[in-house]
Amino acid sequence: MPRLTHLALAVVLVALPCATRADDKAFEKWEKDIAAFEKQDKEKPPPQNGVVFVGSSSIRRWDLGKSFEAKDYVNRGFGGSQLADSVHFADRLVLKHKPRTVVLYAGDNDLAAGKKPEQVADDFKEFVKAVHKELPKTKIIYITIKPSIARWKLIDNIRKTNGLIEAQCKTDERLAYVGVEKPMLGGDGMPRAELFVKDGLHLSDEGYKLWASLLKPHLK
Repeated sequence: MPRLTHLALAVVLVALPCATRADDKAFEKWEKDIAAFEKQDKEKPPPQNGVVFVGSSSIRRWDLGKSFEAKDYVNRGFGGSQLADSVHFADRLVLKHKPRTVVLYAGDNDLAAGKKPEQVADDFKEFVKAVHKELPKTKIIYITIKPSIARWKLIDNIRKTNGLIEAQCKTDERLAYVGVEKPMLGGDGMPRAELFVKDGLHLSDEGYKLWASLLKPHLK
């Protein structure tokens, strides 16, 4: 019996490093993007104590200089990313800049890839932990997953995910929740076409104007 126990333990110990390597490999595809940001940081260091925007392509495509007057806003969005990616690279994208505020938009691609709302909400919790472990006073603003034309079929999961994250935000005064769904829907209850570019997924200039107007009160 002891031999079987030892054998089972050995199998577990062998399997654990493999799982870790597999997890790390899932993030390797972003190394080029992260390295490019690090090169920018070295050549022209962004200001400390500013506002870091992080997340997927809705952040990456955002011209912050066009939407905001402040000069200490840093864009660290990387297109196609999921919330777990922002957690994994938090130290290299966010923490090093010691921001007073972090603006996060992620979760959209997660649901499209088949993740459950509960998993996305758990990843948000991990992101908050990662930031507040090093920067306990930093404010985190979560922009909710948008209702888009291209991903309207996911609206039920989008609403559930946003609701779970909203509940988390209500438990901590350092967290803010910016709901974009209602302003992005027209009188027919469907996404407003003028807020999107042709793909029906990414925001148009009008879309970013709307988001900026919703976000500004939280950045004062």
